[in-house]
Amino acid sequence: MGKHEIAQRAVFLDRDGVLNRAVVRNGMPHPPSALNDFELYEDVAAGCARLKAANFLLIVITNQPDVGRGIQRRETVEAMHSKLQSTVPLLDRIEVCYHGGERYGQSCDCRKPRPGLILRAAADLNINLRESHVIGDRWRDIDCARAAGCRAIFIQRGY
Repeated sequence: MGKHEIAQRAVFLDRDGVLNRAVVRNGMPHPPSALNDFELYEDVAAGCARLKAANFLLIVITNQPDVGRGIQRRETVEAMHSKLQSTVPLLDRIEVCYHGGERYGQSCDCRKPRPGLILRAAADLNINLRESHVIGDRWRDIDCARAAGCRAIFIQRGY
């Protein structure tokens, strides 16, 4: 970062339940398991355009532990992200944690609620975290925002 570069503001967007519909089973949200089930909310592109017009970087942050657990193929998740980026080309970056979690022997600093995904993007893109926001639909997203020093916006989806 140059001496005179001004840090940028960002909105960090959770994926499942914020940008696309989560698959709800037994009252719990889950990521879609197939590309055909990956359905974006209608207003996502327009909402992202408004945020971009307000000079925010747009960064998706998502836990995809089913890959680390051997339940989901990484290629399927990447195909979903290609679909997301083609529908919402204003996205600046997608940060993904593929680790299955500590119960699966896959401890990391990037699985939300830990702030690793945000901190990595902030370092790479010169982001001012105090002027940035995290939009999420689960407590992990809100705790991640707090741990990174961002403002948190909670979307209540009823699950």
